[in-house]
This record gives sequence, structure tokens and C-alpha cells, in this order.
Amino acid sequence: MPIRSIPQKIQIITLSVIIVILLVLGAVLGGVSSAQKQAAPAETAPTETPIVPHQIQGVKATLQDTLMAGCETHACTSLLQSLGYDINEFQFADKYLDCHYVTEDPETGIKLGPDMNSGFAGTAYAGYGIYAPAMAKCMNRYLADVKSDKKAYVLEDYTLDRLCDEYIVNDIPVMIWATTNMTEPEEWEAWRVNYVDENAKYKEGEIFKWMLHEHCLVLCGYDQKDYYFSDSVVGDISHFERGISEHRFEQLGRQAIVVK
Repeated sequence: MPIRSIPQKIQIITLSVIIVILLVLGAVLGGVSSAQKQAAPAETAPTETPIVPHQIQGVKATLQDTLMAGCETHACTSLLQSLGYDINEFQFADKYLDCHYVTEDPETGIKLGPDMNSGFAGTAYAGYGIYAPAMAKCMNRYLADVKSDKKAYVLEDYTLDRLCDEYIVNDIPVMIWATTNMTEPEEWEAWRVNYVDENAKYKEGEIFKWMLHEHCLVLCGYDQKDYYFSDSVVGDISHFERGISEHRFEQLGRQAIVVK
């Protein structure tokens, strides 16, 4: 084996020293980095703002035991009374509801009736119901009669949560359409439309389908778990879980009315 020269030995020793120094530095820096990571505070998940419960006082419910199809009338008068108007469900049903009977053609057996966005199908005593645009029109007849400076407005594409943020928290109750006891709605009856007005969403001759369990209530409060409603089915304030209430409200077209 050839003997290396002294300069070569020096180069080898120098290189070895450099390598050792680099290894030592790497270990030191790695330890510092690890310590920094350990010392860094752990990230915390963002927390949701807690919901502060709120209920509008003075929104009463009357039991729907005579006006068997009059949930909208009960809800309407409950809302109006909470705003200081002197009107009951019978006075409203008899004088202000725009009613159109659902009849059956004796020859064809085809049922005929109104677009419920235009008028009440039947009457509050025995019928099917009425939707927000037609009900607001009826309410505005009453408000004009008593020379009120307020009007009934249809709200569209709201969620119950948004209604609470904009109205309930400011003590303004809102009529909404959902279902009785938040039961799943079903297409139950159908008729050919023979009455429309400027609020119609159907044309004459088209088929209107009525949803079984359709119900009108007054949204008047909420907490973290439930929404609160003036509910004529029980004649009291009902509490229904937020998720199912939102879903039923959506299934009935997110219909709502506010008086302001």
C-alpha cells in the first residue's frame, strides 16, 4: 500500500474536523427547533358564539276548536293582538278572509278551486287554507280599515334563524307556514285552478296540490335548542327543535309575514 504524503494527511484531518463540526451544529440546531416547536402554544379551535335565548312577551295563542281550518286566521289575529290591534279570529274570518270554495264538477268529477296564493281554499270553518301572499292582502284590508300606518309584508327566502336575527330579537313577531306538530307534509288533495289574482303562482287550469298537515304559526322566540311558536293547535306556546322547524318551514316554501 502506498504511503500518503503529509499534505494529504492534513487534508483528511481537516475534512474530518469540518464534518464533525457540521454534525455537532446540526444536532444543536435540531434541538433548538424541537424545543421551539414544543414551546409553541397549541392552536385552539374557534368557538361559536353562544345563542342567547329570547322570547317576545304578549304573543298569546287561542285554541283552534271552532275554526277547524283557521290556523292562518288564529296566527294572524295572535300577531295583530300582540301589536295592540283589537281583532279576534271570528271577526277576521267573517269580514276579511277572501274565500273561494273548492267544488267538484258533477260531470267530470274534477275538483276546482283557487290558487292558495290568491285566496282561501274553502273557509276558516271548513276548508284547506291560504298562503302568505293572499293572507297579507287580507290583513292589509283590515289594517286599512282601522287606518293603521302599518302594513303586512310577505318575506321570501328567509330562514327561521335569519327571521330571529332581524325580527324576533327586536320583538317583532312573524307569521310562518310549517306543519302541525312539525309532522312530515304530504301531497293530499289537488284541484284545477279556477281563481287567480295578482299574487298567483299558478295559471288558471293548472293543478294546485294541497299539503296535508299544512299549518300556520307565529314565531315568537328561540333558544339554543328550539324555536318558540304561538300555536293554535294547542292554544299555547309550542317549542319545536330548530333543525326540524327549519326543514318544515322550507318544505312549505319559506312563507312568512311581518307587520311593520
